Amino acid sequence: MTDKPSVLFVCVHNAGRSQMTQGWLRHLAADAIDVRSAGSEPADQINPVAVEAMREVGIDITAEQPQILTVDAVRDSDVVITMGCGDTCPIFPGKRYEDWNLTDPAGQPLDVVRKVRDEIRNRAQQLLGELLTVP
Repeated sequence: MTDKPSVLFVCVHNAGRSQMTQGWLRHLAADAIDVRSAGSEPADQINPVAVEAMREVGIDITAEQPQILTVDAVRDSDVVITMGCGDTCPIFPGKRYEDWNLTDPAGQPLDVVRKVRDEIRNRAQQLLGELLTVP
């Protein structure tokens, strides 16, 4: 890893889980980690219920747009975390890969998305601690 670790969050539509996770890690890490997200089949816009759930905790993700997953994005990341996109993510030796099994917020009511948001926060905090711990 470089001096500043980089993390890529990937889900199918890059409209819910990966956007909320990107928002949490950016919020928690400030500028200590480069954070990106992408989707294997990006949606046209971010899930409005995900936007609302994040707004409730003071994190604004409205400026983000779903992005297509590229080989370069994976190559340029130290850690790649997938969320339901299966094997569409290219694999490069030396990268850290994780798959977070999270409920897809698409079509879910706000109370369900809040639970996903809170689970994401816990995982993002754990990841942050791992990435910023000096060996």
